[in-house]
Amino acid sequence: MAATNLIIKAGTKLPSLESHAGDYEQWMAQILNWDKNDYQTVSVYLGETLPPVDKVKRVIITGAGAMVTDDEPWINESAEWLATAAKTGIPILGICFGHQLLAYALGARVGDNPRGVEVGSVPIQLTEQASEDSLFQTLPKRFSANVSHMQSVLELPVGARLLAYSEDEPVHAFAYGEQVWGIQFHPEFDAEIVKHYIRYYDPQLKAEGRDIKPLLAHAIDTPESCALLGIFAQIQGG
Repeated sequence: MAATNLIIKAGTKLPSLESHAGDYEQWMAQILNWDKNDYQTVSVYLGETLPPVDKVKRVIITGAGAMVTDDEPWINESAEWLATAAKTGIPILGICFGHQLLAYALGARVGDNPRGVEVGSVPIQLTEQASEDSLFQTLPKRFSANVSHMQSVLELPVGARLLAYSEDEPVHAFAYGEQVWGIQFHPEFDAEIVKHYIRYYDPQLKAEGRDIKPLLAHAIDTPESCALLGIFAQIQGG
């Protein structure tokens, strides 16, 4: 069996998006122009088994409603698989929950963001190290991305490089070695999708004394962050 692109599906979209076609993996595949033969999806949150590492060409890990700190068996099993895969030279990209899971697999600390919920379209700032990174070097030093999270990478894995941050999230992207990346933002979210996540977090935002109206008004499509997926798909394994 030839090596394939693997999407590790860690969860599913919000119930309010039921009428919105697709889910995390289809939204990514649409941006990447992948058809159903170009990738394999494994729903680890449903107990599906990950393939042998040597049968995988590259890996994308999706977001999820779960938290890394839930300490579920599938979370720890997926983390063990990722820790092994990260040593092989396979390109790996973790997104949101996937970013946190990947960091956890590499020895980082993950937990609640002390700044509270970060959701909506936010400005992302790249670090100097991003200018020399193969995934980020062609992106603007500042761009907008759609985000939705309560937990964060609180401490980078040993040896990782910080690539991006925002006002409310100190670790929006990191690189580990030359082929492994985590990004807290969602390149597959458009303005319509992120509005659903803003509304979902309304109770928590109210508890923090925040109003969702400005967040909804400023929700936008984020083409620069979308472009990152295409760049990742062109990176060859070591």
